Amino acid sequence: MALILIPLTLLGAGCGGSSSAQQLATKAVTLTIWGVFDDDDALQTIMSSYQALHPNVSFDYRELRINEYEDDLLHAFATGDGPDIFAVHNTWISEYESLIEPLPKSLTIPYSETRGTIKKEKVYTIKEEPTISQRALKADYVDVVAQDVIKSYSSIAREQASDRIFGLPLSVDTLAIYYNKDLLNAAGIAEPPQTWTQFQDAVTKLTKIGADETILQSGAAMGTSRNVERATDIVSLLMMQNGTQMIDNRGQATFAQETDAGYLAGEAVRFYTDFGNPLKAVYSWNAEQPNSFDAFVNGNTAFFFGYSYHNALIRSANSKLNYAIAPVPQIEDGKTVNFANYWVETVAKSSDAGDWAWDFVQFAASEEQVTKYLDVANKPTALRGLINTQIEDEMMSIFVGQSLTAQSWYKGGDASVAEEAFLDLIDAFLSGEEPERALKDAQNKVNQTL
Repeated sequence: MALILIPLTLLGAGCGGSSSAQQLATKAVTLTIWGVFDDDDALQTIMSSYQALHPNVSFDYRELRINEYEDDLLHAFATGDGPDIFAVHNTWISEYESLIEPLPKSLTIPYSETRGTIKKEKVYTIKEEPTISQRALKADYVDVVAQDVIKSYSSIAREQASDRIFGLPLSVDTLAIYYNKDLLNAAGIAEPPQTWTQFQDAVTKLTKIGADETILQSGAAMGTSRNVERATDIVSLLMMQNGTQMIDNRGQATFAQETDAGYLAGEAVRFYTDFGNPLKAVYSWNAEQPNSFDAFVNGNTAFFFGYSYHNALIRSANSKLNYAIAPVPQIEDGKTVNFANYWVETVAKSSDAGDWAWDFVQFAASEEQVTKYLDVANKPTALRGLINTQIEDEMMSIFVGQSLTAQSWYKGGDASVAEEAFLDLIDAFLSGEEPERALKDAQNKVNQTL
């Protein structure tokens, strides 16, 4: 992400005292950053590099628990004590739109540098720096990023809205399948399934049902709602792979609509819930099972759907588990579609240091700097230019290999409502409710948040 520096003023300290450039370049600035899942070590090297350019800037980084993050964030903004920079999930951007200051077209940033050979002199400069353009963002990042972070914006009522950038990610994760190699070997399955048909066949071979109809060994941890991690993501993925139009160009949810090919979303939900239906050949899971993650780490299920961050959690929970990771299955002869899940760094509208904050976000997200974060955090890149640097990594290659075909969808004004609506949708299909009615109920719940 190249920036063109345009000097506005170039002033040193004169006889009459410090210049305006010097005053700005030496004025102490503290940027408060709130995030989840990353401790300050993940960004420490980048923060130090930024301070080398701007010694007047310091950082106050706070990592919050995910189950407390939104409540704490909203309370902080309500009391006037919100952060300058904060992380939002890619599905939350519209929900927090009123609290975000979109990326301006340029930033005014002061610099200090030492010049001269025999006589050293510190020179202070104020420069106007053009920010990353939407065109450059689309070229530099995997496609899903532009789809999520570029949104229509109007700063005042009746002003014509224009597209603006609402944040930049440091990484982009994708949904994959973790599989128990020992269980697949024992069942004579040499390779992980690449298509859903192969997946169904594998699950049938891997699942063992006891005389009392209890599941002794699960082929796949999927089919139900609240004991499957990221069940909403799995169902969303199946819908999109099946060609479902999740939303229209106004942001309204449309996944319940009937098409010439039928109810595509309903077919996807039915495919998913078959794994939780005792009457189906692929039955391998039910509501009595433990959390899907726990079942996988304990060796009780062969397939688990997860993200790159699950890898460290699995190793920590059971270091002896013999497992591997594979790309998520696709519909045979269908369009390749993967599912994106990531966080975006953005700047608060209430920040008193907006230019500094956005300058740091751009700095941290740049190709040169973000590699320091990716190495420490062990996460897949969001930048096209860095994909080849991670493709040789056995684990990371799965996730970055899927990022170019990854998609997401806008889940209304409250992503948590959409999550709950999809879990209820799964339950409705399992309980035998009329599918079309269940789909429309879920769609209405999402649209009611708009």
